[in-house]
Amino acid sequence: MTETAMLHDAPWLTSGPAARVLALLDADGEEARVVGGAVRNALLHLPPGDIDIATTAVPEEVVRRAAEARIKSVPTGIAHGTVTLVADGQPFEVTTLREDIETFGRKATVAFGRDWVRDAERRDFTINGLSVDAAGVIHDHVGGLADLAQRRVRFIGDPDRRIAEDYLRILRFFRFSAAYGVGDLDRDGYLACIRGRAGLSQLSAERIGMEMRKLLVAENALDAVVAMRDGGLLLPILIGVAYPATLAAMIEIERLRGLEPNAMLRLGALAVAVTEDARRLGTRLRLSNSDIKMLDSMGHRWWRLAGMDEATAQKRLYRLGKVRFSDRVMLAWARAGLGADPTYWQHLIALPDRWPIPVFPLKASDFIARGFSEGPALGHLLSLAEDAWLAAGFPCESDMLGAIADQTAARFARDHKL
Repeated sequence: MTETAMLHDAPWLTSGPAARVLALLDADGEEARVVGGAVRNALLHLPPGDIDIATTAVPEEVVRRAAEARIKSVPTGIAHGTVTLVADGQPFEVTTLREDIETFGRKATVAFGRDWVRDAERRDFTINGLSVDAAGVIHDHVGGLADLAQRRVRFIGDPDRRIAEDYLRILRFFRFSAAYGVGDLDRDGYLACIRGRAGLSQLSAERIGMEMRKLLVAENALDAVVAMRDGGLLLPILIGVAYPATLAAMIEIERLRGLEPNAMLRLGALAVAVTEDARRLGTRLRLSNSDIKMLDSMGHRWWRLAGMDEATAQKRLYRLGKVRFSDRVMLAWARAGLGADPTYWQHLIALPDRWPIPVFPLKASDFIARGFSEGPALGHLLSLAEDAWLAAGFPCESDMLGAIADQTAARFARDHKL
């Protein structure tokens, strides 16, 4: 049964590039509506995000109309009815109404049509099956309005069938539940995800990584992760031990520090105990090199940060730099658990604010003046001198620096029989 309502307070629907594209396709015998997440978010008073449009016009007609209106078109998925239109620099994914004739994994054979109900029924969740026309009328063919009012994430139709069409929907179920759901997971959907978990092996690392990053920063990420663990879904995703209690602590630490949710910090808390975990996750989730380096640094002897005195902490900060130091302290703090006294950790993580990292003052010229030639030996000398400078407590007085340079030069000459 189709229900309707009116969408208010959505300025992008009545003016700007989205309204322009919608008007272009909603004329001369064709109909167009904004579909999916933008409608859901507008009803929840959230930013619209990507604005996707569905239309009865076939792709060739979409391209023709865009050309006449001098709007750029990109055939991003034209075989499946999708054309991206770029209006005023903003991209809009435009897809012709369709229904799946045959599905296998993430691929499907589709037929174009003009039936809005059939098009809605092929989508994943009821809250994503809503559409709105240019007049602001919301069309609900799948019960999305009622589910959105109850903040319930529910598959459209048979959950097992929806999942078999695309196993990524298992991860999307937990991600959308974490972002938009309240209370217990939809039982039918949860059990279907458990039954279909073997299909996760068909998904690419990129797709799994993308969903996990989005899930981890969602409002109810912890509840979703625990449900995934309890349903036997987390192990095949991470291929390693998970630590939900550490994730809970990391989320609370972010809150205490007034930080925005950070996917990599949360992933480190959930799944990194040693550096080998970082490399495994990098491959499994196809992380960027910078993300892998961040997780690797977090996992490198984080346990040594507990109970440090100020002088030792300064040396750690100097070696790691402000960002890596902060990341590692965050993991060590989370590993200490929510029952740990936060005073020590708050003091430690504030070290960069009260102690500016000094610059090593000795230069190659200081050792050239002591009779050494340019070459690889100078790099070794500087490294030895830097270690001695750290051990001495970062002195800046010229006599202390001279003594360090003299002692380092003499030691190097003695060890190398110069």
